Amino acid sequence: MRFLLQEVLEEIHLPTSISTSFDIAGKEENINQISESPFSNGSSPRIYVSTNPRGAELLPPGIVVSESDFFLRRLWGEPSEDLKKKPKYLLTITVGLNQKKNIDRMVKKFSEDFQIMLFHYDGQTSQWDEFEWSKSAIHVSIRRQTKWWYAKRFLHPDVVAAYEYIFIWDEDLGVEHFNGDKYMELVKKHGLDISQPGLEPNNGLTWQMTKRRGDQENDLVHGWGLDFALRRCVEPAHEKIGVVDSQWIIHQVIPSLGSQVRARCKNEWSLFQNRLANADKAYLEEIGNR
Repeated sequence: MRFLLQEVLEEIHLPTSISTSFDIAGKEENINQISESPFSNGSSPRIYVSTNPRGAELLPPGIVVSESDFFLRRLWGEPSEDLKKKPKYLLTITVGLNQKKNIDRMVKKFSEDFQIMLFHYDGQTSQWDEFEWSKSAIHVSIRRQTKWWYAKRFLHPDVVAAYEYIFIWDEDLGVEHFNGDKYMELVKKHGLDISQPGLEPNNGLTWQMTKRRGDQENDLVHGWGLDFALRRCVEPAHEKIGVVDSQWIIHQVIPSLGSQVRARCKNEWSLFQNRLANADKAYLEEIGNR
């Protein structure tokens, strides 16, 4: 890496002081030992910040940004003028081309306050260009993966921190009775950190706790076991987790990834429960031995 950097520096003829700082960083045998003076030769700063992210220790903290986002930028003009309006929320949907008409109906239920991100499990992305909203959406294409596979790899906390709320949705949801902005009004009104719309009780696979009940609200979200652990992510859980009943959806239950998926889901649910129990036990034993 040092060789490549030096080649570039020589080609573009940077000032000697800058080139020297790279040489010092590369030749230093024990980079953790910092001299009391911030300058190694009277002009070039010599920096090592152990609290910086790995690989950025030689940069001053003021130039290191710990968070990013999915905001789209222009390739020209002033960077400060790129964004006329920053999205407040992030809507992610795991999709296949066969459901594109339903996805179009879903996306149109959300305003410009929502950044749209599609995870394509069938590898087909260019066919979505017929929709105007798709041209400003984020497209991630990796074949035959599930929404949580994508979420764990692309929705890193440091990347999604810019958004107030994140939606992680399936492609087979009916949204005739749903409005994104009204949903957010209710979520904020009731102080919910984790939530979901109520589900139509007479359609598809639905947990009893998430079924729509007229004008009432419930207190949990749906999933394959992960949701039962989410209560440990917020305090107090009975106030911060809820089902928004007045904005409800229909789960159409379309098996887009094949019949073997359900068996895998049940197996992973059991594995997750065991791993969580073992992790709890190990941690309690560790602090008990201190």
